[in-house]
Amino acid sequence: MTADPRIKAVAAISTTPLFDIVVDLNPRLNIGDGPLGRRILFGAAGGTFEGPKLRGEVVPGGGDWALFRADGAMSLDVRLTLRTHDDALVQMTYGGRWITPPELREEMTDPAKRYQVDPSRYYFRTNPLFETGAAQYAWMNDIVCVGSGYLVEGGVAYSISQIV
Repeated sequence: MTADPRIKAVAAISTTPLFDIVVDLNPRLNIGDGPLGRRILFGAAGGTFEGPKLRGEVVPGGGDWALFRADGAMSLDVRLTLRTHDDALVQMTYGGRWITPPELREEMTDPAKRYQVDPSRYYFRTNPLFETGAAQYAWMNDIVCVGSGYLVEGGVAYSISQIV
């Protein structure tokens, strides 16, 4: 089979750090088992973010309407509001996947052990997009990002990078 002649070589995808974020979570709300799986709301109670171009806090009230699939994978559906250090508001939305290998699942459900598990042992990736009306952050309306997540005491954290 020959390659499609319309395929062109393009620049390799590379990233640059945007910010690290910690999202503090409220106690989970178990919405229950529905036709697509178990839906759980992990409500955002606050948090912080900091990077080379911006820093600030996570505004309480957003969250992750996570879907736990029958195969053990978690699909993320997150909406957060960020308030920058200079008082601009930025909406951050992302989907993603958190795949915990079966041999780690018991450890990850243990409140005493879950934060000690090395994040390289599970797959926790996101695809953040941003929206703002603040002129100084308008550049964020046109970028695509990727993130790697991990558990922290009281919430979750992500290292977010801009795809350049």
